[in-house]
Amino acid sequence: MNFETILGKVDFLEFLRGKKATFLLSCSVTKTCEIPNISQAGIPGKLYLTPTLDAEFLCTKEVRSLPNIAQTPKGVPTPALITRAIHELNPYSNIEILNLGLEVIPQINYFKIHNFDIKPSESITAGAKIEAMEIFQKGLEFGQNYQTKDEYVILAETIPAGTTTANATAKALGYECDGYFSSSFKNNPSDIKNETIKKALDNIDKNDDIFEKLSKVSDNMIIFNAGFILGSRVNELKVILAGGTQMASVLLVVNSILKSMDGEIDSSNLALCTTKWISKDENSNIKAILEQLDFPINTYASEFDFSLSNHPALKLYDEGEAKEGVGCGAALCYATINGLTKEQITNKIESFLG
Repeated sequence: MNFETILGKVDFLEFLRGKKATFLLSCSVTKTCEIPNISQAGIPGKLYLTPTLDAEFLCTKEVRSLPNIAQTPKGVPTPALITRAIHELNPYSNIEILNLGLEVIPQINYFKIHNFDIKPSESITAGAKIEAMEIFQKGLEFGQNYQTKDEYVILAETIPAGTTTANATAKALGYECDGYFSSSFKNNPSDIKNETIKKALDNIDKNDDIFEKLSKVSDNMIIFNAGFILGSRVNELKVILAGGTQMASVLLVVNSILKSMDGEIDSSNLALCTTKWISKDENSNIKAILEQLDFPINTYASEFDFSLSNHPALKLYDEGEAKEGVGCGAALCYATINGLTKEQITNKIESFLG
């Protein structure tokens, strides 16, 4: 099982081969997910539970805040299955949860849940109402002070409707992004998304500064993690951003904040890892998003797919449903540099589905 280098050199990921990782899962809710048919990241009407259930399943292999595992109306199971399967085959040293505005706290013991006193954000159609500067500073501080005994950190996310808020964020900051952002659906519900983004951007005043814009159109996960990345440069922490176009949007925010301050970043200890389902997605273009950064970023995509599986729910991934989430792309790259095979991973995931 291999990975593709989208940007940068293979060296960063090769250097981490066989090394220990801490897995940080940023969990957040934006009420944008309540817009009908905008996302299929979970159970209709209960999308706010998705990050809670993902955290529970990743840590314990059980969902506790609902009777059964979150899956979409088409039957696509959460990508947490992939990330958990890899953890069972070659464990991350630690899994820690970042509560960046959850409706329901995961029912888990022993695993560290970092609380930052952040509330779920409002829908971006209603102006999101985020204290962006405050959340950014919380992320910055957490990044500056974060300690791990491991060689690197995998920073993942779970936030339903997050690709919509990520797209709105990129647009508000003036990046070229039409058609570049992915969706949890195979057929991106672009009309609903575009209408939502248009309403969000209508709330922006031409005199708004960067944090005022983020307060209206973004989400807690993006703003906090932009702070975390900038803060963690102080300790030269090696960070893999685990995700697709949402994590690319985090980097765009970092880029815009640096621009506004005439700042620079040493990005040599940063990388983004995603899935083949994102890198080969005809309805998005993560490379084009990342090429707009003023700093280089190592970017990789796992070549894993479900070609060895006959399970109809898993086949939906190869057909373009779901694509990414709960850090599954980075987990798959981690699996590759730790010698796991496609067969092992496929079998393990299938064992969860019975």
